Amino acid sequence: MDHVVLLQKILVVSFIVALFWKIIRYMCNLLHVEKEPVRILVTGAAGQIGYAIVPMIARGVMLGPDQPVILHLLDIEPVAEALNGVKMELTDAAFPLLKGVIATTDPIEACMGVNIAVMVGGFPRKEGMERKDVMSKNVSIYKAQASALEKHAAEDCKVLVIANPANTNALILKEFAPSIPEKNITCLTRLDHNRALGQISERLDVQVSDVKNVIIWGNHSSTQYPDVSHATVHTSRGEKPVRELVSDDKWLNDEFITTVQQRGAAIIKARKQSSALSAASAACDHIRDWVLGTPGNMGFHGGIF
Repeated sequence: MDHVVLLQKILVVSFIVALFWKIIRYMCNLLHVEKEPVRILVTGAAGQIGYAIVPMIARGVMLGPDQPVILHLLDIEPVAEALNGVKMELTDAAFPLLKGVIATTDPIEACMGVNIAVMVGGFPRKEGMERKDVMSKNVSIYKAQASALEKHAAEDCKVLVIANPANTNALILKEFAPSIPEKNITCLTRLDHNRALGQISERLDVQVSDVKNVIIWGNHSSTQYPDVSHATVHTSRGEKPVRELVSDDKWLNDEFITTVQQRGAAIIKARKQSSALSAASAACDHIRDWVLGTPGNMGFHGGIF
């Protein structure tokens, strides 16, 4: 008889626990408030890097798996049809985090209320052109876009310049958008940082996530200096210096540096197009760590204007 009473008590307690658990879950669902969407501008959105980066942003690679986004896509009038095609594909991909897409050739409409601006578009240097010719073209492009950001972007707008010459374009943007804090205008060196990580991980046959504290000094150009003086690798025996593990200063001081410096040109030679995929990925890494913080002891990667 005692066993029957005990069993009944156990069943009653189990029922009460299950009921309370359901109530708690229901209340949690009621209290759950979805984050406000972040508005992200991508200029040159119909181009190679634009085409690579917009699905990454829409999938949460840039701002995390729980952050809704609204994409503002800007490009020039001659590629308006292609830009609309990008918008169509974003719709067809049915990204849960994507709460809207604005595709336009009007800088003012594109910049309206944006929280993050990824400046991919710019005038590329062509055969026979001098650097001053490219700079004069980009002055007019970045003057118009900077003015639109100045007047219509969110107050705390963060800007990442990708189009080369990235540092010069960032300077132009700063001059024509004086109300945007200087600390909020950056340019992309994270690609070079990622390239350096990739070379070290390949050389040592380790996971790229185990390589820490690589530094890129200088601009995004062939004069940059990839530095492993403070770099370490996580091993089963603890953190070990990269120089100790590589044990080949000639490779680190020559081939490694040259490979990172000239990686973009090598990719163009190999695939006859620029490194769009890795640039898009690096841009997402840059913004993610800037907004959400770096994961632990990752190290300095430069790129801040």
